This record gives sequence, structure tokens and C-alpha cells, in this order.
Amino acid sequence: MIIREFLAWTQNASAGRRAEATTALARAYLYGDLSADEAWEAKTALLSLLDDPSPVVRRALAETCAASARTPRPLVVALSCDVPEVARLVLARSPVLTDADLVDAAALGDEATRAVIAARHHLSHAVSGALAEIGELDTLVVLAGNPTAKITAGRMLRMIERRGDEAALREALLRRSDLPPKVRYAIGLAVAEALSLFVTDRGWLGNERCDRMRREAGERVALEACEQSGAAGVARLVTHLRTARQLTAGLILRAVLSGRTDFVQAALADLSGQDHAGIARAMRDPRSFAELHRKAGLPDALLPAMQAALAARQAAAGPSGLRGTGLSRRMIESAIDACTDLPAPEMHAVVALLNRYEAEAARDEAREVARAVAAEAMTREAARREAAAADAAWRTALEIQRRTAFEPVSVVEPVAVVPVESGDPVVVEVAIVAETESEPATPELPNPIGAILDALPEQILAWYRTEPKEEDPEVQAAMQEVLDGLGADLLDQFRASRDTADTGSDEAIRIAA
Repeated sequence: MIIREFLAWTQNASAGRRAEATTALARAYLYGDLSADEAWEAKTALLSLLDDPSPVVRRALAETCAASARTPRPLVVALSCDVPEVARLVLARSPVLTDADLVDAAALGDEATRAVIAARHHLSHAVSGALAEIGELDTLVVLAGNPTAKITAGRMLRMIERRGDEAALREALLRRSDLPPKVRYAIGLAVAEALSLFVTDRGWLGNERCDRMRREAGERVALEACEQSGAAGVARLVTHLRTARQLTAGLILRAVLSGRTDFVQAALADLSGQDHAGIARAMRDPRSFAELHRKAGLPDALLPAMQAALAARQAAAGPSGLRGTGLSRRMIESAIDACTDLPAPEMHAVVALLNRYEAEAARDEAREVARAVAAEAMTREAARREAAAADAAWRTALEIQRRTAFEPVSVVEPVAVVPVESGDPVVVEVAIVAETESEPATPELPNPIGAILDALPEQILAWYRTEPKEEDPEVQAAMQEVLDGLGADLLDQFRASRDTADTGSDEAIRIAA
């Protein structure tokens, strides 16, 4: 009954009215308490709306059903294949769509549709891999910036291989918390490659020099990528470098001179097939290390430099040991001393390499000192500015206080003025400016006694009050009866004695005067 009435009503209604009815019907199906027959009829009516000629109606249907898991799957799949502005609504949020549906939509959709799919929450490895393979720059940036997307290291490397020359993609990948060391190394190589191309295009340096600088920059990035990666991450990085033919003897020598023992052990273990414990013991014994060096297939010319560097590191492993992960000048100097006097002609290349490492280490130390000096100078400048601002604020406050204390006060006094016409005096208020600077106002002194009396309790003050107390009427009546009972002679004598006493006191006062 519902579907018949609804379809009959939609024959003559406008697109806007049909869209409103579609939203109401979809909400009733998804969130209403419908019976089984009513739910079936509502579902059939919603599926029939897929044939509505107006995209407004289908968009309203997609907006209402996109985020619900109760939406019928045929309805969601049909909407995902609709026009792009309708399909993107369900492709962005619908939990009903499977990985196969999303991969198919990404393959058939445009770039904006792929970007919408790349921004979905908890994107699976399969969908991420498909997007990494076919997506353009915008899609790859959105995918790399999606923190919930599951992307394997191989797919990240594929993204760098395809569009690693774009800075937006590199920055989006570097912001990920799950970035593997080998992907970080690949990003560093991409940056070095971009800078090398820029320099060679400008004609500032030759191709050979740029190639060597790019190679040395890649070595530094490889060692820096080992920071906080753990033994497993370093091992995977070494495997990736060996597979890509980038695990060179120069990189291992740089790792030894930089104190990256974890990288050296992982590299020698990967090349020689020995375990890490045996390699750690061999690195403390020059003879055992020579055998390990031979098994790893490293050039014999590098053996004296590595042995001297390891010996210098063991000597500096005490309280004043080496710090940081950069090249150590002490270890480089020991390696140079060990290789300088050797007669083999191939040692010249090793000494030249060590000299470049020494210059690089000196520049790194100079940069650190310059940064420290600059930071100290900035701190002093900030402190000086803060002190100057505080002094200016104090002077401003002092000036305001001075102006307030000596500000002229206007006093209004009435003055009688007699007009010429009427002759009646008129009182006019004239403001007279008094300079408080010449005659400062005398402040009213506080009354300490009054303050003390105000602070005393009322009961204590009542004890000291001299106000006359009202006598009891019964006591006064009794005293009057006593006086009335006295004889008249006795009262006359009492009055006479009082008069005599008063006369004597008057004479005493006159004599004293």
C-alpha cells in the first residue's frame, strides 16, 4: 500500500518535493519501527527511486543512506555507480561497500572520486595499494595524509617511485607515524635527486660532483633513518639497501666512523650470514674482525681504516666516550694515521675518502657551534628586549602617577553678578583652578582613638557609660515614706547644717581667688 501511494504521488510532484519525500521515507526505513511488510514495501520504494530522472532525488537518497549500515546493499552499490556528485557521498562513508567495490570504483572513477576514497577511515591494504598504483598526485597526497589508512612499505616506496619528485607527497609521507626506515631513506634520496637536478640545470656544479654529493647525502640519510627504528627496522633497511645495490663499502665505513654499531652489525650479518652475537665479539678482536671483513666481501683496502676506527671507539667508550651519531673526528684521525703510511696504491683512494669525511665532520662541528652561538645570542637579545619593555612600562607607570598626583583641580565657587537691565543679583558658579603643585592638599588624619572604640564590643563599652540609670519606682516610694516619717526638727537641723557647709565653701573659694 505504501509503495503504490508513494509512486502515485511522485508522478506529479516536483523534484524538490520528491527529494523531501525520499528523505522521509529513507529515515523511516532506517530508523523507524516498521513491520516486516512495511519494511519490504519501503525498501522496494527506495530501490524504485534509483530510476528517478532528477539527480536531486538520488542525491537526497545518498545523503540519507550513506552512513548507515542498514542500507540495502543493492541500493548502495547502485548509488556508487551513479553520477560523481551522487556516488562520492556513499563512496566516502558507506560501511556497506567492500574492498572490491572500492577498488572497482577507484578504477572507473575520476581523480576526485579516487581522492574521496583515499580519505575514507580505516582504509584497507588492498584499497590503499590500488590507489597507490593508479592514483595521481592529489590522490596520493590524500592517501599519505590519511592517518588511518593502512599502507605497506612497498606501496609507499611505489608512491615515491611514481611521484617522489613532488614535495607535497614527501611532506605528507614524513608526517606519518608509521613511516618505515627504508621509506624515510627513499624520501631522502628523492630530495637529494631533486636538489641535484636543480643544481645541474643551473650549471652550478658538474654531473660527477653532483653524483658524489647525492651519494654521500644518501649515506647520511640511511644512517639517520636508523634513529629509533629498533633492530628489526635496521635489519629491514639493510635488506632493502642490499636488494637495491646501495649497501656499499663506503656506507659501512661511514657507519663505523659515525658510531652506528647497530647498522654495522646488521650489515655485516646480512653480508656474511653470521649472527649478531658473533659479529659483536669479532668487532672487539682485530684478528676476528679481519676474518669477518673477508667473509662479508668488503675491499681489503678498508680493513686498516675500520680496525683503527673500532680501536679508537673502544678506547673512547669510557666516561668521556663519543657522543652523537655524526662522524667522529677522533676516529677519522686514527683511521687516517693507520692508512697514510701503507704503500698500496689503492690506499690513496681510501685516504682521500677519509679526508672528505674529516672535512665533513669539521663542518658539522662548526655548524653545531654556530647554532649554539646563534641560540645564545637570540636568548640574550630576547632578555634585553624583555628588560627594555619592562623598563619602558615602569617609566610609563611612573609618569602616569606623577601626572595624577600633580593634576590641577577645578573648584566651583558661587559669585554674585548684577545684570545691567534688571539690577537683580544673579548667582553664577565660576570654576577656579587650584594648582595643587604649589599648595598640596592636606590629607585628613585618621582618628586612632575612635577606631579603637569602634572596634570594642558593645558589652565592654556599656561598662564605661555614665548615663544615669532609671531607679525603681518602688524603691523611690519607700525612700519617700522614710523621709515623711522623720520629724520636722530633724529636717530643720539637716537643712541648717547644709547651709553652713555651703557658706564655708564659698568663703574658701573667695580666699583662694
